Amino acid sequence: MIQVNDAMPAGELQQLTDDGMVNHNSAELFANKKTVLFAVPGAFTPTCSAAHLPGYVVNFDEFKAKGVDQVICVSVNDAFVMQAWGKAQNAENLMMLADGDGSYTKALGLEMETGGFGGLRSQRYAMVVENGVVTKLHVEAPKEFEVSDAASVLAVL
Repeated sequence: MIQVNDAMPAGELQQLTDDGMVNHNSAELFANKKTVLFAVPGAFTPTCSAAHLPGYVVNFDEFKAKGVDQVICVSVNDAFVMQAWGKAQNAENLMMLADGDGSYTKALGLEMETGGFGGLRSQRYAMVVENGVVTKLHVEAPKEFEVSDAASVLAVL
């Protein structure tokens, strides 16, 4: 599993924009930026939709005030689902990125198998990445939501 002071692994994440599909190379995505990256087990799922994503949407300006260049939400869903979920949650200021096959989540070592629920998914986590290096990492215990919320990340910035 990725740790504090580790470089972000190479890989790609997808984003569906109004102009079409964008493939983001991780090296370019995190270079020369302070990023808050958080991951959810699934778009449109209860905790993710009721608490996790909304906290980042509501607190976006506070993240910017603390020097964060971008806030990224990632899930092992396709880019079409991530775009629809972002629109449904008024998350236009966040980058809603898809890891459709879970390959980037696996590269981070933060995957989990949920069986009949959805198969391969991401663990719930949040991290701060500065110029491609993890400086803070908050991984939730299974079925918990206590350390990866927006308030917890704001507290360590």
